[in-house]
Amino acid sequence: MNDVQKVSERINELNVCVIVPTYNNHKTLRRVIDGVLEQTHNLIVVNDGSTDVTSEILNSYNESFTLINIDKNQGKGNALREGFKKAKELNYDYAITIDSDGQHFPDDIPVFLDALEKEGKDVLLIGSRNMNQDGVPKKSSFGNKFSNFWFWFETGITLQDTQSGFRLYPLNSIPEKFFTKKFEFEIEVIVRTAWNDVMVKNVPVKILYDPNERVTHFRPFKDFTRISILNTFLVLILFIYIKPRNFFRSLKKKKL
Repeated sequence: MNDVQKVSERINELNVCVIVPTYNNHKTLRRVIDGVLEQTHNLIVVNDGSTDVTSEILNSYNESFTLINIDKNQGKGNALREGFKKAKELNYDYAITIDSDGQHFPDDIPVFLDALEKEGKDVLLIGSRNMNQDGVPKKSSFGNKFSNFWFWFETGITLQDTQSGFRLYPLNSIPEKFFTKKFEFEIEVIVRTAWNDVMVKNVPVKILYDPNERVTHFRPFKDFTRISILNTFLVLILFIYIKPRNFFRSLKKKKL
């Protein structure tokens, strides 16, 4: 049995699938999908209303994976929510998400499997990128630090990267309902999962920023505004509900 077969077997044993949300990333989409398919066919691709040649690329695979087509672009968060819903319908326990913009390497999937096996319990894993690497846009580095701070403030957990789209989600431990549908969804899900007493950790992953092929749909002003509104909302929940809940839980433990 070669290394790729071993990875495929581990993915099946751990009951993991891979979710690829995509929107107008035709330059890099095939490379990402091919990289995943080398390791597993437990793949769900969510086409979030792409208007380029994405549909043609996806149809060329002849049903090698589960495909979800969304007629009109509704945002990355919505695409992930649809992917999670389908993964649960297919009875997977974990979902690894990887962006289709080519910045992540599918051959890092075993890094998540190793960490999951080591923990031996539900954990939410986020791929930690080297944000000091040459070619990383300054706005991405700033946005990540901004996000890291608020995640720490809201959960008490210190992470090096909270914005990476390369993640492993414990499907049975994340919230069942969400408030957001766009980029801010990835903040909401990790904060609220941490509030459910699920460990959230970073694992190291490689990264590639190629300005000639990478397409980002992050809109700095609109999306930072959305993220700021979300963080304001989460801070309110933190002080109104989460901290009092944790306080009363600690009292019960002391009594016991």
